[in-house]
Amino acid sequence: MEWERRLRARLAARRAPKKSEQELKDEEMELFTKYYMEWKGGKKSDNMSYANIPRFYYRLPAEDEVLLQKLREESRAVFLQRKSRELLDNEELQNLWFLLDKHQTSPMIGEEAMINYENFLKVGEKAGPKCKQFFTAKIFAKLLHNDPYGRISIMQFFNYVMRKVWLHQTRIGLSLYDVAGQGYLRESDLENYILELIPTLPQLDGLEKSFYSFYVCTAVRKFFFFLDPLRTGKIKIQDILACSFLDDLLELRDEELSKESQETNWFSAPSALRVYGQYLNLDKDHNGMLSKEELSRYGTGTLTNIFLDRVFQECLTYDGEMDYKTYLDFVLALENRKEPAALQYIFKLLDIENKGHLNVFSLNYFFRAIQEQMKIHGQEPVSFQDVKDEIFDMVKPKDPYKISLQDLINSSQGDTVTSILIDLNGFWTYENREVLVASDSDSTADGDET
Repeated sequence: MEWERRLRARLAARRAPKKSEQELKDEEMELFTKYYMEWKGGKKSDNMSYANIPRFYYRLPAEDEVLLQKLREESRAVFLQRKSRELLDNEELQNLWFLLDKHQTSPMIGEEAMINYENFLKVGEKAGPKCKQFFTAKIFAKLLHNDPYGRISIMQFFNYVMRKVWLHQTRIGLSLYDVAGQGYLRESDLENYILELIPTLPQLDGLEKSFYSFYVCTAVRKFFFFLDPLRTGKIKIQDILACSFLDDLLELRDEELSKESQETNWFSAPSALRVYGQYLNLDKDHNGMLSKEELSRYGTGTLTNIFLDRVFQECLTYDGEMDYKTYLDFVLALENRKEPAALQYIFKLLDIENKGHLNVFSLNYFFRAIQEQMKIHGQEPVSFQDVKDEIFDMVKPKDPYKISLQDLINSSQGDTVTSILIDLNGFWTYENREVLVASDSDSTADGDET
């Protein structure tokens, strides 16, 4: 009977060993593949391109595959050389300027030569194939402003071409140091690039060769401090090109760079010597490292002990002492307190509970040290409650009870807030801002009278 057969089948199934989860998955995949192929076979397409999927992933050679690595390096070098030959050289740029000047469109506005779209296209035809990419309607429209005759400035266009050529040249130059060939530079790659760049920068002619390694370290740290916030140890080449640091570095090619420009340029010889000289002056025991006590004399010597404790807790140290590279990060953070990367560095030190925000407890923890310093200097301590209210008023955080890093950045008051919490001199400057502004105004008025 039917029910007897079913019963026997069920009992037999119970006696059979149970399949593992993996076996069930394999069986399911096998059935899926079988039914899918049957369905696919019934809908044969004339286009069989799906059977030949192009290769889109190429494995990088392993360290022991020396021949493959060498082949990859050589092929990249050939590719970059070809790209370099596609760029306009000095002679071609001079020819372009001559053609633009020859086809300028009247009337002139002041001393600025202009060109209309018709003549623009004529120059493009005569300038040669390398220039073709610059003579498009899109670029013309981008440079078109309020000229009543629909023309663009020849100088602006030529500067645009020069900038593009420079960017491509620099990208190729940086890519030659990209050992991994992945579009980024590691710290050692950027060090090699800057070391080989030094002889081409007239403003660095006076540097002793013994100082080169310290100069390179000083220069590289600025790139990594601001462009590698997650501390991955590598920076994208496109990020290097997008920031202004490379412009500052290559500004040192100018033999007549003003003293003021040198002082404000982190990469100049006077600036690098200043930073390294400060480090040597702080290193009283001359062991090449800085202790917390030695670092406490940094700047005006008014950083609080609580803040310095946090620096040595959170930053990389060696037997409780700071090396030059870590010191450079510290200097870059304190000298650029308006910048997001600097605020991120300081915020991490202020966030003692590691919660991703500053609350009343955090603010009080740091401000107590300011109050203690005020007592030592014979000043009447300011109420924390008043300072706390002022900080929250300045920042205006989304959450009225805590301040995030983004709140601090968005407020544009991050430099003031951090100065109030970590530096007695910074707090004093904030407290006496009205008096200082008034004295500056008086000084200006006296200068005008004389």
